[in-house]
Amino acid sequence: MIFQKAHHFKGEVTVPGDKSISHRAVMFGALAEGTTEVLNFLQGADCLSTIDCFRKMGISIENTPAHILIHGKGLHGLQKPASILDTGNSGTTTRLISGILAGQSFETTLTGDASIRKRPMRRIIEPLSLMGAEITSLQGNDCAPLRIKGAPLHGIHYHSRVASAQVKSAILLAGLYADDITKVTEPTVSRNHSEIMLNCFGAQVHTKGTTAVIHPEPALHGQKVYVPGDISSAAYFIAAGLLIPGAEVLIRNVGINPTRDGILKVAQAMGGNITLLNVRHDGEPTADLLVKHSTLHGITIEGPIIPTLIDELPIINIMAACAEGTTLIKDAAELKVKESNRIDVMVNALSAMGCDITGTDDGMIIHGGKPLHGTVIDSHMDHRIAMSFAVASLIADGSTEITGSDIVTISYPNFYEDLHRLMH
Repeated sequence: MIFQKAHHFKGEVTVPGDKSISHRAVMFGALAEGTTEVLNFLQGADCLSTIDCFRKMGISIENTPAHILIHGKGLHGLQKPASILDTGNSGTTTRLISGILAGQSFETTLTGDASIRKRPMRRIIEPLSLMGAEITSLQGNDCAPLRIKGAPLHGIHYHSRVASAQVKSAILLAGLYADDITKVTEPTVSRNHSEIMLNCFGAQVHTKGTTAVIHPEPALHGQKVYVPGDISSAAYFIAAGLLIPGAEVLIRNVGINPTRDGILKVAQAMGGNITLLNVRHDGEPTADLLVKHSTLHGITIEGPIIPTLIDELPIINIMAACAEGTTLIKDAAELKVKESNRIDVMVNALSAMGCDITGTDDGMIIHGGKPLHGTVIDSHMDHRIAMSFAVASLIADGSTEITGSDIVTISYPNFYEDLHRLMH
């Protein structure tokens, strides 16, 4: 797909439902007794992979334009699938479902696309094995495909080396099936959607500091779940609104969970004009975001804020490239094991557009303020790379071509339509 510089960017947009919350609503609904109704579900490829996996395990799921209905069968209602479970491109599905499968009375094989088969699974294999499950990486490389033989599980206190909601959630979900309390301590707090939603469904989860604790064998009951707009999807419109001269955009109903709102803190610290309107606190906090063109300046981004914006760092790179002064990003080595090595990809692609950027072991150094120019960008079949450079192209001179641009269907099927509508 080919993009040109934008000379207009105004209007309102409602971004799709939060991907993390959509995944969890299906999973927890499947493990609950009764029917769970999900509104504003993200109809992206990743979340559809989650639906497919649970249907293969005997859960009836109705997917209509109005809502998703999951007819749960309780904690012990899943059936052995007749075929391999394919999680597609979804790391969330792969890791969280592993925690659920660890407590089942059957054996399952789990695989995904080429990207998933390269992503590190030792981080869940280790704790789930300590709890009693038998998990084998069939290629012997600590990646999918995984063969998971469920077993009676033991409660453990696991100290995770990474602040990862996927790792934490996999262990907490296995903890539903354990013989005692399960605890997960992280180096810093990762997103807490699992803890919030599990409690809504009837589980006993509490947190103290960076430790999450879950009690075993709760009675989970079907719920009505309203999925807020995904702040990771809103991030591209936040950046475009800040960077395009004269821009003003209102982004409706965005989730602003404090474990996910790092993009807002960073944008405002860089000088971004973002106003939160209609803030609501029922379950997951939400707000409308009013974003206006701003002159940005470089900052240092490091430490505990990193897990709250790990998926937004590619678009933050674009903001930094356009900001005056230097932006330093540290403590973000996790970028290397996302859908692509996002440090290498961002450094190479932004350099090709004329940015002064250097990669480091755990982030990048960006000397901003140099004009960007169009070029050919390889998305590396990474949806966040494709969307980030779609925004970069709107402020770059000349034409920008993004190869593999259709990969955005993973998380935001109508992204380009929404982007172009605001440009006209």
